[in-house]
Amino acid sequence: METIRGEQVIARCFKNEGVDAFFFMMGGPTSGTAGACIDLGMTGIYIRHEQAAAMAAHAYARVTGKPGICITPSGPGTANAVTGLANAWADATPIVAIGGSAPMRGVLLDSFQEMDQLAMMRPVVKAAYRVDIAERIPEYVSTAFREAMDGKKGPVYLDLPGDILMTKLDANRVHYPDHYRVDSRPAGDPALVRRAIELLQAAERPLILTGSGILWSGASEELRQFVEVTGIPFFTTPQGRGVVPEDHPLSFPAARSMAFREADVVLVIGARANAMLSHLRPPRFSPTARFINVNLDGREIGHNRGVAVGIIGDAKMVLSQLVQEAAGKFRPREETPWVAQLSAKQRSNEERDSPLLHSSQVPIHPLRLCRELREIITRDTILVVDGHEILNFARQSIPIYQPGTSLNAGPHGCMGIGVPFGIGAQVGRPDRQVVVLCGDGAFGWNGMEMDTAIRHHLPIVVVVSNNAGFTSRKTGGNVGRELGWQRYDKVVEALGGWGEFVEQPEDIRPAIQRALAARRPALVNVRTDPEAQATTNMGFAGY
Repeated sequence: METIRGEQVIARCFKNEGVDAFFFMMGGPTSGTAGACIDLGMTGIYIRHEQAAAMAAHAYARVTGKPGICITPSGPGTANAVTGLANAWADATPIVAIGGSAPMRGVLLDSFQEMDQLAMMRPVVKAAYRVDIAERIPEYVSTAFREAMDGKKGPVYLDLPGDILMTKLDANRVHYPDHYRVDSRPAGDPALVRRAIELLQAAERPLILTGSGILWSGASEELRQFVEVTGIPFFTTPQGRGVVPEDHPLSFPAARSMAFREADVVLVIGARANAMLSHLRPPRFSPTARFINVNLDGREIGHNRGVAVGIIGDAKMVLSQLVQEAAGKFRPREETPWVAQLSAKQRSNEERDSPLLHSSQVPIHPLRLCRELREIITRDTILVVDGHEILNFARQSIPIYQPGTSLNAGPHGCMGIGVPFGIGAQVGRPDRQVVVLCGDGAFGWNGMEMDTAIRHHLPIVVVVSNNAGFTSRKTGGNVGRELGWQRYDKVVEALGGWGEFVEQPEDIRPAIQRALAARRPALVNVRTDPEAQATTNMGFAGY
């Protein structure tokens, strides 16, 4: 009889799913699972902290559209992944997380690293299950993939006791489910689609507001068509940027606050009414504004703000319907007073920021750093931004041109994602240039993952806006703020990467260009103004 262990069954399930890479920490009962995956040709990226494994899987999913995979040891090793999985849950990103646990035969015996990992995980993932019969491993894995990718996406956790992983099974009697995921796309109610177009036609100041649902449904082209057939200005959530290039004539990112405040009809597609959008409530949005909400998840429609029209459906399908219904009913080539107003505000705010973008002050103003970076990177560069001040400065000044090329902390404002996200993005898209722009405080959480990038030859370039502490001195005060202008570049050099320290504005661009040309993990450490404070409508890093 040919036998197969439970850990090998998991690997075969992953292979059947088309998994090509995963992120893990060695040790504990799951080391054999990671090894079995590698034996079947999958790439295993072993990291320095389990939090980073979950975060890297998160970014991998974001840039590939496939579930990210992370594997952790038992007890503290799995507990360490909670932050990364909670962040993916808030960001509605699919991850299949495998956590080892104490053996079933040792339950209630105070076994080594025995803890209730399911109770710990359930509040921060979409679903969590313990596999208690080895023969059913394929069923549980198929369930995990199906639930992670169904509807509103999210992380799913599978708890694997050590003795279940080591159980020997008859290889010929293991059943691997197939055809268990459906790719159907629900369309919207045609009557509601017509009503939505009628409302937009009657509006004086209409707006389109989209979120990550556009990315997950692959609806970028349909969104662009709808923008151009109607002539309606569009905005996105921070994580949903790039679905239409931000140099499009109907994109006015610098006029965002005014547009939200004064719009009278807002079409919200694939976005949640959460803190990222101030719950769609006043004063961020007008109390008299009317909302059309399109979402795959009916629970999101009318959540926090009532709707004039609510359409349950896939973003790609509903946008196709909207394009057809709108044809010939708008005058997209005529500049309306509303578009002219937003255009004027865009120019005004750009002129306001121009002196800082070109500032020659020392320490360097973060907007000068952002300008130099935006003029170096390509339109398809994947840009990861992590931090507080620098995140907000970058959001204001660095445009995004393609879907899936903008990654940040997301709705939870989880700092420390920078380097792990860079690793996950580079593994998922080895053909792309990946640049991480982060604050020095944010770098400190997972900066040691630069060792991971170096070991796995992942040529991410990290640019640190080093203002010697957490936030601006004007934002958070001085209690617990000061870190000093530490030489993070020397740390990366010591690990075997490329490092440079920059103090003069004119040296920024050559240093970043050298880092990119090095084609190995690199860090450019830029000394920036600790007094510079970014303006934002949110009080935390995630915006």
